[in-house]
Amino acid sequence: LQVLAYNRHTYETVAQRLVITVVPAPGGEPPYQGEFLVGNRNVEELLPAAARDIFLQATAGVWERDDLHIINVTSALDRGGRVPLPIEGRKEGVYVKVGSHGPFSPCLASAASPQSRFRCSLGQQPLASCYDTFTPHFSIRWCNLTLLQVEPSPTVPAPVWGSGVLEDDGDFQPPTEAAPQDLLPGYLVTLLVPLAVAALLCLLLGHLMCCRREGV
Repeated sequence: LQVLAYNRHTYETVAQRLVITVVPAPGGEPPYQGEFLVGNRNVEELLPAAARDIFLQATAGVWERDDLHIINVTSALDRGGRVPLPIEGRKEGVYVKVGSHGPFSPCLASAASPQSRFRCSLGQQPLASCYDTFTPHFSIRWCNLTLLQVEPSPTVPAPVWGSGVLEDDGDFQPPTEAAPQDLLPGYLVTLLVPLAVAALLCLLLGHLMCCRREGV
């Protein structure tokens, strides 16, 4: 994997190649996943392990689970967000997806309910029945909260490898010879029918041109 990065101030670019080894999670993919939009952070500020641990501790306060782990961290610019103005304190925003094997808390369920979506469409804050443990470190935009329940994918049986040698089923038996067919009638029909139609058309045209003419 080749990673291209640029300096926000000097616009200097740097390229680096990384070797990434992907292994399946020990407990499988978490069936309950929540994606939070952090409005006061840039993506590089949530990549260090210390920042992610603080975010997980804050998420545990509203999710009421202790088996949380971060699945993905994505810049809001990659989701169609706008580049922030060069003003002190403006951030690009970060989407953080967190997974768990336990169900969502009533607080998260109410924040993502249809009633909360309706309040967000009116420019109001969504319903939340719990204390926001993200403050003051993280500013969560609750109207962008997404809760997903991922169904476990069916396991596909692994292919069975053989010895690589075909089984011996005896001598090869070629197919029997087909009986000879008489193709002459079909050939004559294909050839004579168009000729007969063409001859009739010529006779009809000649009759119309020679026998049906009237003097002026």
